Amino acid sequence: MKTLTLKNKFQTNVTLVTNDFIDNYMIQANGEFVKVYLFLLRHLDDPCSSLTISTIADCLNNTENDILRAFRFWESEGLLSLEKDEEGRIIGIELERTPSIAPRKVTALKGAPAAAQPAARERKPAAQPASQPAAACPAEPKSKAIPLTSFKAQKELKSLLFIAEQYLGKTLSSTDVDAITYFYETLGMSADLIEYLIESCVENGHRSIHYIQKVALSWSDSGITSVEQARQHSSAYNKNCYSILGAFGIKGRAPAPSEMEYIKRWTSEYGFSLDLILNACARTMNAIHQPSFDYTESILKKWLEQSVKNIQDIETLDAGFIREKEAREKERREKELQRKSAAKITPAPTKFNNFENRSYDMSDLERKLLQQ
Repeated sequence: MKTLTLKNKFQTNVTLVTNDFIDNYMIQANGEFVKVYLFLLRHLDDPCSSLTISTIADCLNNTENDILRAFRFWESEGLLSLEKDEEGRIIGIELERTPSIAPRKVTALKGAPAAAQPAARERKPAAQPASQPAAACPAEPKSKAIPLTSFKAQKELKSLLFIAEQYLGKTLSSTDVDAITYFYETLGMSADLIEYLIESCVENGHRSIHYIQKVALSWSDSGITSVEQARQHSSAYNKNCYSILGAFGIKGRAPAPSEMEYIKRWTSEYGFSLDLILNACARTMNAIHQPSFDYTESILKKWLEQSVKNIQDIETLDAGFIREKEAREKERREKELQRKSAAKITPAPTKFNNFENRSYDMSDLERKLLQQ
């Protein structure tokens, strides 16, 4: 098969993207971050462009926090620098020249013949310093995190710690640093996922590193590895919380920490769906006419022991309970009838009829009266 020759006849209205960016940065970056960088390139030399973070977010169908997160990522990569005012607001962006780093190996597309690959692929790699022997290409890791032995990982973690200080509003303690390093290295969470983790916890009013660590472990157990998965999980979790509060008639406030513990236990540990939990909340209100997480806990714990999985299981239990109740009521009525029947046959003694009555012979009395 002959090699295809590509020709470019576009002279204007184009955006140039360097090969270094494609080979060394794009393949490792989050897709949303790449969109932001390409958008900035598109408007780099446009004299009519008047961009704001809000405008970029609207054009790319993202939130402003997503745009700021992308800016910080590319700044940590050295591809742009942010100009800020005295209040820390971004007022300018300067795109930097892509640093020259060793190119990464790009795998050929499946089905493509070897002869069709560009000649540039056949160039020998640049000689490495004697102090750094060439290493074999490692197997693809399961997580997106880079081992801390690499320079990029150290740089990424340093940037992440700086971002965490901004969100938490304090200088990080050794415990905070150890926790964030644990998220990155042990749990295998990517830098953008850890940043979203801290951001979402702070937005919900939780700045404690212990709380953040609990959420991180929960995400890890749930198999969450990307910001999009975390966003969907958080959205569903928040929906559950406010739906449960609404079932109790509680509005206008967020769940208290103790209430969050109950909700987390019901959804994560017990594994109940939202409709089952709301059903238990409704039964609580019908029974005691006031919200009580303890009472609902007793209902759900009993359902857990009875292996309830769905609404149909509850209906089956309710039907069985009604049959047992009717049987007990029938038995009670039968015993009551038997007791009343026995009372009619043998009258119970009273204080007016608790001695033997006298018996008189009226004929004998009449005879005695006539003899007098």
